[in-house]
Amino acid sequence: MQIYSAVTVPPVPETAKVKDSFIYNDWQFSKISRVLQSYGLCNYVPILYHDACRLYRDGIAPHRNVAIAQVCPMDKYGYFNLGPQNSETLANMEVADTVIVEVNKNQPKCLGGAEESVHISMVDYIVEAPDDQMLPDLPGIKPNEVDWAIAKHIMEFIHDGCCIQLGIGGMPGAVGTAIAQSDLKKLGGHTEMFVDAYVDMMEAGRMNCMAKNIDRGRVAYTFAIGSQRMYDFLNENPACASYPVTYTNEPRVIAQLDNFISIVNTVEVDLFSQVNAESSNTAQISGNGGMWDFVLGAQWSKGGKSFICLASTYKDKEGNLRSRIVPTFAPASITTVPRQMVDYIVTEYGAVRMRAKPTWWRAEELIKIAHPQFQDELVKEAEKLGIWRKTNKIE
Repeated sequence: MQIYSAVTVPPVPETAKVKDSFIYNDWQFSKISRVLQSYGLCNYVPILYHDACRLYRDGIAPHRNVAIAQVCPMDKYGYFNLGPQNSETLANMEVADTVIVEVNKNQPKCLGGAEESVHISMVDYIVEAPDDQMLPDLPGIKPNEVDWAIAKHIMEFIHDGCCIQLGIGGMPGAVGTAIAQSDLKKLGGHTEMFVDAYVDMMEAGRMNCMAKNIDRGRVAYTFAIGSQRMYDFLNENPACASYPVTYTNEPRVIAQLDNFISIVNTVEVDLFSQVNAESSNTAQISGNGGMWDFVLGAQWSKGGKSFICLASTYKDKEGNLRSRIVPTFAPASITTVPRQMVDYIVTEYGAVRMRAKPTWWRAEELIKIAHPQFQDELVKEAEKLGIWRKTNKIE
């Protein structure tokens, strides 16, 4: 039997532990998914996340015999709110043979948008969760010095009225904190994942969404993972709107929002400006998620910008310092975002724009923001690759 998850969160799924009976698949890789994969217990499903609902409704995704989701208690109209996991849930239920809901009274009721609830007429079985069952309390990673440096570079591009999309991790959290402590006004929010940083920006009065072209006054999102404080903030909050991923991640919807700022993380970038955000050699370490969707949608937005961020270095298992800006990717590494779609690349050493630049110019810009220890070596490699000119220089 095959099991499909959109995001695997604690605790470890029991079905993933029984390899001989179940094949466990994840449409978006999390930390738990990576650990399971190392034991041969989890497989990645490469998709464009904005297509997820259509993959079900158009019969492209493998048929679902059973769809299971955690929900809030039924309201007086017969609806179960899906809480902080809209995503592709309703589409999944529509095509499944059997629908099971687990009622968790401690789950926040997340107002919509669209497709944020399922009616009892679609439900076959109801399971009552234990009274003490809570959602995973997952506060954001604390930013480090590199995260703060990257956030400082990005802040130079954000002005009043921008619409912000953040991913998960210390660096997006640093951006959220920097915005909350700034004097910016009338920022908007439109994102795949709602994280604690949005609470900070909204409670500080920086993000009221009143300058948005659509969904004025509300942050649109498709799922939320974070702290209990964040779940409490989402509960029945009209400033937040839960939507299916077909809406939040659709590049043509994102493009309707002027001055859209997309901020995402990556693993490594090569000198051709290709972006690998999901693999280390043959190991899947993250999913594409909505990265492709927001990178493209931001560039279609009037005044929009896409920022792909990474620390310039990391330490390998032996403690050696390695560059995340590399001449070429190792064999079997994945190109998540092709060079034609890349806008800004950001490290702690600066933000550089790739758009409309030739290959030799891109190589120069990337080497400028590489760690100084690796710049000379990268220049030599660029020469070997034929993407370095005598007129190139590193300032």
